[in-house]
Amino acid sequence: MNKTNIQAAEFVSKIIGSMGQENKFEIIVCPPFTAIEKVIDIVRSSTIKVGAQNVFYEDKGAFTGEISAEMLKSLGVNYVIIGHSERRHIFGECDETINKKIKKVLSFDMTPILCVGEKLEEREKDLTFNVIERQIKEALYGLTEEEVKKIVIAYEPVWAIGTGKVATPNQAQEVHKFIRDLLKEIYSNQLSECVTILYGGSIKANNYLGLFTKPDIDGGLVGGASLTEEFIELAKIMSEVLL
Repeated sequence: MNKTNIQAAEFVSKIIGSMGQENKFEIIVCPPFTAIEKVIDIVRSSTIKVGAQNVFYEDKGAFTGEISAEMLKSLGVNYVIIGHSERRHIFGECDETINKKIKKVLSFDMTPILCVGEKLEEREKDLTFNVIERQIKEALYGLTEEEVKKIVIAYEPVWAIGTGKVATPNQAQEVHKFIRDLLKEIYSNQLSECVTILYGGSIKANNYLGLFTKPDIDGGLVGGASLTEEFIELAKIMSEVLL
């Protein structure tokens, strides 16, 4: 819940000016609903894609304050974040709700970014893998392998969001590998190798390189650093690594 229309427009314009037109990786920005249309207009001449921070699973009706997948699609949205830790823990979203949202987003040919992650007390009780397995299996319930290929997964340890703490590269890699192995178990080797898995949790310019160079970490779901020019620094790190 940051940035007005004008602020979002200025920031995205700055990203485009700093990064140029051609990148070997994908940049996705997810502004508030109120700024989506403005941002989409600005990025049309660039390779930057636009996502939404949330969606509702019904097409229309008496759901005051909610936004439908069709509304987002009509604006030109490409991605939708689903199951972010703040949606789960502040607004009480459950795995069943997240599953419905994923299916709805896929039905409108947009890409869900499924967020999973454990809380501090769950990690301290060695329940990390149990929590991740439950969240993944419930979120993907009823989906075919072809549908899951269209999903991006983001591991965001709740204990590392907005706290200044960050999982070590080895801690993050361990969970990412677990997710990939779980997908292999549920679906196939081919699926586990092609699904993009991002890390999210207090990513900053001074820790991103160590995370991104791990074999099962494909990129970042950036929180606080995405609101400042540090986001541009992260993109430049990606550019240098992928040269």
